[in-house]
Amino acid sequence: MFKKDLSLGSKSKVKSSVQRAIRTQLVQTYPLLAPHIDEIVPKKEQLDAMKIPDRVTLYLIGSTPLFYQHMTDALLPHLKLVHRFPTCFPSIRIDRGAIRFVLSGATLMAPGLTSTGGRLPNGDEEETGAYGETKGPTRGWYGGRELEKGEPVVICAEGKEEACAVGLLSMGTKEVKEKGKGPVVEEGHYLGDGLWRLGTD
Repeated sequence: MFKKDLSLGSKSKVKSSVQRAIRTQLVQTYPLLAPHIDEIVPKKEQLDAMKIPDRVTLYLIGSTPLFYQHMTDALLPHLKLVHRFPTCFPSIRIDRGAIRFVLSGATLMAPGLTSTGGRLPNGDEEETGAYGETKGPTRGWYGGRELEKGEPVVICAEGKEEACAVGLLSMGTKEVKEKGKGPVVEEGHYLGDGLWRLGTD
């Protein structure tokens, strides 16, 4: 989605009522953000909306990008926000072989997740924890409940501490395990893309 460099669009102030609604939507979509929401979108700070190409709105506080939204799709976190709160977003992990493809903007395919280095939710609805890679001997936790098609997801990479991409699932994680092939995330925001490089000052 953001393979090319982006030009800065017009910036407008978000009304306080809309800002409250966005805060609520964020906590509903990403419940683990709830303890941090006042730090991410402080009530007394002005949230701005910037229009960027392809009908995308980028939400910022000052020059700090927070979330973006394509038309009326789910609010997706900017990778800079994911790196600040890495354990708060539903995550999956790709194997080493898939990293260069994801970082070139290619569609994430199922084999990169179902191989030995990949990780998907374990299917236990009751299990909760902190998402993503963890330091030490453990291999990271990638969720209990299966993620559904259309849900936002953060993509981590084998052997890397920081997430490398964000997008919407085009196939549920249970189906990924069953089929083992096909596209999983098609249009994502990845490290080094136009959205990552966009200067918002």
